[in-house]
Amino acid sequence: MFQTINVSLLRACVFNRWSPTIWDPTFWGWFTVAAYVACAVLALRVVIRRRGGSARAQVFWTLLCLAMAFLAVNKQLDLQSLLTATGRCIARLQGWYEDRRPFQRTVILALLALILIVLTASLYYMRRDLRRNGLALLGLIVVAGFVAFRAVGFHHFNEIINLRVRDIRFNVIFELTGLVMITLNALVLLLTKGSRRR
Repeated sequence: MFQTINVSLLRACVFNRWSPTIWDPTFWGWFTVAAYVACAVLALRVVIRRRGGSARAQVFWTLLCLAMAFLAVNKQLDLQSLLTATGRCIARLQGWYEDRRPFQRTVILALLALILIVLTASLYYMRRDLRRNGLALLGLIVVAGFVAFRAVGFHHFNEIINLRVRDIRFNVIFELTGLVMITLNALVLLLTKGSRRR
């Protein structure tokens, strides 16, 4: 099933299905990119001004800043589609594309397990700082869950997130909900007097 792949054929297959272009040039696409950038900047300000709390919180906000910056780029390059295209091309080139369903289920379950493990570890790691940073952590979980489901191309989930609410796709609402949580948490930390801790 898993044999050696010709890298040239794989590259040709992947770039036939995906290209590094602007994926969502709509108002809401660019608005979401701006929201990711705003979250990254606010997270950086929390780190610089040491408003998150303990050293653990500083690590959390640093990683959050890096994640938001990456996701701002990913939003328009659609790197999760690159990952999906690569998986499909590997399956085709190795001859098991028709039998890919069990593999997809395994990937989805592994991804869900990973999210659960990261969630549990994050909650434990941040347990003493949840009061100050819990909303940002919840927002990160919402965004990570959204990105994870988009990455595996879970079709029933894609049908739900492509529904519209007053001409706005539900995926925009879902994604922005997490970003709003992060933004609100950062603003509260930055605007509350006496929130600095060493």
